[in-house]
Amino acid sequence: MSTTKENSEERALNFVEALIEEDIKLGTYQGRVHTRFPPEPNGYLHIGHAKSICLNFGLAKKYGGKCNLRFDDTNPVTEEVEYVDSIKEDVRWLGFQWDAELYASDYFEQLYEWAEMLIREGKAYVDDQTPEEIGKQRTSPTEPGIESPYRRRSAEENLDLFRRMRAGEFPEGSRVLRARIDMNSPNMHLRDPIMYRILHKPHHRTGDKWCIYPMYDWAHGQSDFLEGITHSICTLEFEVHRPLYDWFLDQLATDDYRPKQREMARLNLNYTVMSKRKLMKLVKEGYVNGWDDPRMPTISGFRRRGYTPEAIRVFSDRIGVAKRENVIDTAFLEHCLREDLNKRSPRVMAVLNPLKVIITNYPDQNQEWLDAVNNPEDPEAGTRKVPFGKEIYIERDDFMEDPPKKFFRLAPGREVRLRYAYFITCREVIKDASGTITALHCTYDPDTKGGNAPDGRKVKATLHWVSADEGVEIEARLYDRLFLTSAPEDVAEGEDFTVNLNPDSLKVVKGVAEPSLKGAKPMDHFQFERLGYFNVDPDSNEDCLVFNRTVTLKDDWAKIAKKA
Repeated sequence: MSTTKENSEERALNFVEALIEEDIKLGTYQGRVHTRFPPEPNGYLHIGHAKSICLNFGLAKKYGGKCNLRFDDTNPVTEEVEYVDSIKEDVRWLGFQWDAELYASDYFEQLYEWAEMLIREGKAYVDDQTPEEIGKQRTSPTEPGIESPYRRRSAEENLDLFRRMRAGEFPEGSRVLRARIDMNSPNMHLRDPIMYRILHKPHHRTGDKWCIYPMYDWAHGQSDFLEGITHSICTLEFEVHRPLYDWFLDQLATDDYRPKQREMARLNLNYTVMSKRKLMKLVKEGYVNGWDDPRMPTISGFRRRGYTPEAIRVFSDRIGVAKRENVIDTAFLEHCLREDLNKRSPRVMAVLNPLKVIITNYPDQNQEWLDAVNNPEDPEAGTRKVPFGKEIYIERDDFMEDPPKKFFRLAPGREVRLRYAYFITCREVIKDASGTITALHCTYDPDTKGGNAPDGRKVKATLHWVSADEGVEIEARLYDRLFLTSAPEDVAEGEDFTVNLNPDSLKVVKGVAEPSLKGAKPMDHFQFERLGYFNVDPDSNEDCLVFNRTVTLKDDWAKIAKKA
């Protein structure tokens, strides 16, 4: 587990920045820096993509360059316009704007022409075998591969077959186009990789124009080349693809320009899965309520939960760019979030498990409006008025009839402070026929207004509260981690990762909040004093405000970092 430490503003260059600065110094790209973020639109982006977004757009900004948003839309079976739209929304929300919006499908005709060129040069051939047969012939890195019986076809025959593939004459799976490279290479990706496969599926942009589609390795590097990309940043699993990336470019380039692919460790968080296939399973099988469920590690899920783009950008910068895989503690992400929310979130009082308190010596029909601080971290945030009267609500957990030794909150005969208000003392406990506590009778000391006693006496607890008459009803969705274990994909043979789902990852409660929240709008952030950070969910309506708990007030990372 990583115990990433916060870095100073003057941090050392990461290895990608060092590479770029060396290229600038050498004039490799005439001082140009041009990056790209190339997602496949087959699902919603997750927090791992956020790291790549921040890196690629951040590098372009730092070095006065450009960054493209390019959709790797080469598989019509899994790609949808819905995903394209969500990706654009996520990138904008994170605070970035692309220099060009491009698609691999923009280059289908050029890729096809280049493929014909390779066929004419004897560097590509049509194979009639199934992918399974091709896979077996590749054998293993320590054994020589077995050549396809179709590897020696003439260029004329291959051109004819490839054109007929494009014309739709053959069924899916019946033929592929392969590059002719080296069936004995220890790098399995160079053992005659597949360049095209037949898919009789409509494409979200090109419709039915194509029935052959390029594979990732064929489309990706050539798209970089066509766009003038200088630094193509990928995750580590593509490191073994780099020789193929370079081989394809070497066959096409007519000058010294080449995009430079380099690989970084992807972002891994504990208590999280980020496989698109597994996230899809959670959505499709109803374990969560859609891609933007606040328990999901998707960017849309984090956004709905109340995370801020500033917090995610800071987190991405602080964890750095590594060459080796590691696992980041989710507590560190939450720490970055609390830092940001603490500065920006107005403080309000809300009670999520209400217990009525009747202040018996408070004047009947009287009500006063007390001054409350909006945000002690921001003096310019000012103050607000909160109503106080004879009947209020406190948290049920803040009272115990028979408290243990270290319980300092309200109990029979005990005095506590009400935030911004008065000292109160519990005089009587009211119960129903079943013995459930329904209300408390308390008295208040009018001389303690504002929370201080003139005689200097002290109390050991300060409670938040809400006026019973003026409070507004709310629904609070208390989110917790989606998985019970830090490595949810580590399961016994025959088990599915869903066995590690947390059955208590969401609890919905009804509460009451101070009336200042009546005008709150979706995605507004607040700190519910003593309870945590919350934001307004889009499900809110005029009859009921719905709040998502973004994160609790407790900061586990601060303790971890202190011990490290």
